[in-house]
Amino acid sequence: PTLWCKCISLLCCYGTGLQLKGDFTIYGMFPLHNADQTISAAPCMPDCKQGTDNKHGFHLVQALRYAVKEINNSTGKEKLLPGITLGYQTYDTCSLRASVLATVDLLSQPYNRVDVEPRAAALIGPDSSDYAFTPAAALGAFLLPQISYEASNEMLSNKMLYPAFFRTIPSDKNQVDAMIQILLRFNWTWIALLGSDNSYGQQGMLSLSQQASDYDICIAYQAVIPTLKSGTQQQMRDMVRNIIKTKVNTIVVFSSKRIANGFFPFVIEQNITDKVWIGTEDWSMATLVSGIPGISTIGTVLGVSVQYAPFSGFQDFENQAVSELRDISAVNSSSDMVVPCLQNTDLYTMATKRYSLENYDITSSFNVYKAVYAVAHALRQVLKCDSGQCEKTEVQAGQVSIFISLKRVRFTVRNTSVYFDKNGDPATGYDIVTWTWKGKAWSFRVVGAFSPDPPYLQVDLSQIQWTADDSDGTNVPESRCSPECPYGYRQLQVGQHKCCFECMACPASTFLNKTGSTSCQSCAQGQWSPAESEACLNRTVLYLPWDAPLSLALLVLLALTLLLTLGTAALFLRNLTTPVVKSAGGRTCLLMLLSLTAASCSTLCHFGTPSQPACLLKQSLFLFSFTVCLACVTVRSFQVVCIFKWSSKLPRFYETWAKNRGPEMFILVTSVVEFLISVLHVALYTPFPSENHDLYYDSIVLECSNDLSPGAFVEILFVSLLSILCFCLSYVGKDLPANYNEAKCITFSLMICIISWISFFTVQSINRGTVTMALEVAAVLCSVLGILGGYFLPKVYIMLVKSQMNTTAHFQNCIQMYTMTKQ
Repeated sequence: PTLWCKCISLLCCYGTGLQLKGDFTIYGMFPLHNADQTISAAPCMPDCKQGTDNKHGFHLVQALRYAVKEINNSTGKEKLLPGITLGYQTYDTCSLRASVLATVDLLSQPYNRVDVEPRAAALIGPDSSDYAFTPAAALGAFLLPQISYEASNEMLSNKMLYPAFFRTIPSDKNQVDAMIQILLRFNWTWIALLGSDNSYGQQGMLSLSQQASDYDICIAYQAVIPTLKSGTQQQMRDMVRNIIKTKVNTIVVFSSKRIANGFFPFVIEQNITDKVWIGTEDWSMATLVSGIPGISTIGTVLGVSVQYAPFSGFQDFENQAVSELRDISAVNSSSDMVVPCLQNTDLYTMATKRYSLENYDITSSFNVYKAVYAVAHALRQVLKCDSGQCEKTEVQAGQVSIFISLKRVRFTVRNTSVYFDKNGDPATGYDIVTWTWKGKAWSFRVVGAFSPDPPYLQVDLSQIQWTADDSDGTNVPESRCSPECPYGYRQLQVGQHKCCFECMACPASTFLNKTGSTSCQSCAQGQWSPAESEACLNRTVLYLPWDAPLSLALLVLLALTLLLTLGTAALFLRNLTTPVVKSAGGRTCLLMLLSLTAASCSTLCHFGTPSQPACLLKQSLFLFSFTVCLACVTVRSFQVVCIFKWSSKLPRFYETWAKNRGPEMFILVTSVVEFLISVLHVALYTPFPSENHDLYYDSIVLECSNDLSPGAFVEILFVSLLSILCFCLSYVGKDLPANYNEAKCITFSLMICIISWISFFTVQSINRGTVTMALEVAAVLCSVLGILGGYFLPKVYIMLVKSQMNTTAHFQNCIQMYTMTKQ
């Protein structure tokens, strides 16, 4: 305990250029040296001065001094804290132990340093997330504000654990988002992920690996980079070999600059070239990494960097401060500079060395500058300085008040808006930078920017040089496990990584017009596609349009059929009392011709797009009309057979048939039966316009539904049976007198009908296209023309050409000759 207290009480010493007294003290933790990280048995401060100088930390201290001096020396309306001076007390956090002991010393100030008025305003720093956890937890218990300028671990945003933690550098959550957007922008889906062996690297790796899976980015290899020691060198060599084995071209290195400095020499040793390295803000701009000999050969480095802001005046201040410190160091002897404390760091000694101020230093220094100004603005609110004079407040009340005010500050400094969100994080984005080389001289170039809310990445490809011969940034390296599938092919995963796949062709009726999909999209109902398609085509709509050449030909045939039918009807009506017309059936012939006209007109329902009336009439009208016609022909054949053959054998039957109007009743009953069948068909299996998508993959058939329903089958069956009966009666009368013998003609007519419909149904069974629709119209017209040609045309011929045969004497002579032949 005695040693511990001694370490604390002697931790910070005045007279080293790291302190300034004031009404309120801003504490700072800066890495002025890099000390050995080996664990010590005694819990005491290491000798930081024995470590290597950290010029970056030197610049950070100067930024603190510059901001404090600027605030203290401001005048007039620009005076932030009238009547109040700010002081500072800085610690050299050269190691984790130094950070812990500095935290304890800070908290013990009111009890051990009675010579200093206890007005602690805030802590600025430290630079590392690992170093920040301890002070963030400890100071949070007292609500003493802590503002870090480089600690970016997103765990520090947890207000339950670290309530008083703020920062002027974006959280690693935003950095991970930026890296994900870079990978997506360049379509790098097969990557290696390395992280430093500390909370910064491990938390970053965890966040990035979780988000990568959400964006279909596969991590082929993932490893933790250890701190460089003699025992970890082989481990690093193995890591580099594993990267080579995975054949990735993009490696994300989420590491601190110190650990990255120990890793990249092994990359150079293995002669890895032409890779893309994506770096975090901690090492992508650090000369500690870019200064490694031979690192220019590793490939392209794309880095995430805190947005650069011009920091005018800082360079001049630092030059003046260094000059003053050198003068003080020259005047005082080395013995005068000895201060009896364990942390014997002083700025005087460091000022004797020439440290160049680089852009990376300026960016971090500006973060320190903003942090100091944030504390000053919070103090201005607490001390109520708007009246022109500040009201001094007790320390205990001041710390909590400063914390509360710090959450509400919003101001602009150097054209940069500064405020903190509910997690204490700044609402700033990142620059995207790339390394450039002129010989061995390193520099960087800003090639884009990332905005976190909402996530948006902008990159200027022309500013990136991927290879030596790439002048316009077009030769973007690929980093994929499998080549991208072309349109029309889906991905079939091979192995555990979704980025490794085979390309499978999309089957017919599906398409794929994008890459990266594991399933093909089905075409819409009205579309089709062949295999391997990237788009669907509209299906051809099949129907019988009115203006198609085939339709016009059929319409001409229909017109001729109607003219022939109507002409025959007119001729028969004119010769209604002649023997030829009487032998053909008399007035029954007019009914036959009327039914044939109706049957012909039913073909009009086949043209154009189907409609409900057309579907109702198309089949039923034809079958009913044709049934009436066949019934008349059947009655005609039956009467002739009865007169010449069955009247003597069945005299009473024929007498009853003739007296009770048998012919008319047969035609009526037959027609009514067919009509009832048609009505039941329409009622039970109502035809309606439909689109048949199942017949052809590339076509849609517009048709009437239920055209092959049981009702339609019964209709057709009834007509078929009537046709057979008609044919049989005609055949029985084949040896009747010539003027009454229509057996051959009726047989011919029925054969035409049968052949027409057999042809139609045969074609329909294998094809349902436009040709089949036309064939159905042709079958109807052939059936009509068959009856006209077989039954009526011979009579027309006699009436027009052989008028001498159209006499009663001629018919009596034929009957007499038939009787003599029979005897």
